Amino acid sequence: MTRSLKVLLFLIPAALLLCAGCNQSADKADQNGAGDKAGGFTEIMPGLSYVDSVIGNGPEVLPDDMVSVHYTGWLYEDGKKTTKFDSSLDRGDPITFPLGRSLVIPGWEKGLPGMHVGGKRTLLISPEMAYGEQGHPPVIPPNSTLIFDVQVVAIPHVDVQVTKEGDGPVAELGDQCSVHYTGWLWENGAKGKKFDSSRDRGQPYTFTLGARMVIPGWEQAIEGMKKGTQATLIIPPELAYGSRGHGQTIPPNSTLCFDVELVDIAGK
Repeated sequence: MTRSLKVLLFLIPAALLLCAGCNQSADKADQNGAGDKAGGFTEIMPGLSYVDSVIGNGPEVLPDDMVSVHYTGWLYEDGKKTTKFDSSLDRGDPITFPLGRSLVIPGWEKGLPGMHVGGKRTLLISPEMAYGEQGHPPVIPPNSTLIFDVQVVAIPHVDVQVTKEGDGPVAELGDQCSVHYTGWLWENGAKGKKFDSSRDRGQPYTFTLGARMVIPGWEQAIEGMKKGTQATLIIPPELAYGSRGHGQTIPPNSTLCFDVELVDIAGK
């Protein structure tokens, strides 16, 4: 991959909740740590309970939404928080991901829907809805009950402005897509500095949709797009490079604009 193409990589924070254990079945969930009525917890299902400290007055999180969340996670031992093992607040950058795709632990998949933007919730999660018997060494021992304080920061969306509707097959998760693009910083409602273009190189960028090879804004916009479609994408920072930016090319908290064309979908 050329240096310029690296700007499209989907940079996921090194958050433990996106690591091993995401395949634990909610059907196997036990009730360790759940239903702590004395602590004000309400059971969502066996193995998963919550208590809201702030309801939030923004849009409601749905089971298949893209969400941006701040969180802090601790081990839960003998009825209390003990060792803190991870926190987006410490990094100063919320984590953004789609629900409904098993990218986070089951306790998050089932515990976030129903929250509202601005809301704060504490999730008490049994081992079977977290990292199970294997844990996540060295920071999460086997069979650990976890407790997370979470805050829904945003339900970010891409503004997709179709300039030419294609008439080919639809891009779906798992498809290998080839896309021509030109990217600009989006400043004061207009295109600013151009930072990258596949057309300048004469070679479209090819990636697997849903494999986290591109920024979340591309994943959201390209899924469901027909082959041959041309569109302008306005992508908020949460679905691009967030507060980190990207080197000298993309400043922190940048909204981006891409003109894209879905050139090909392999095998379709």
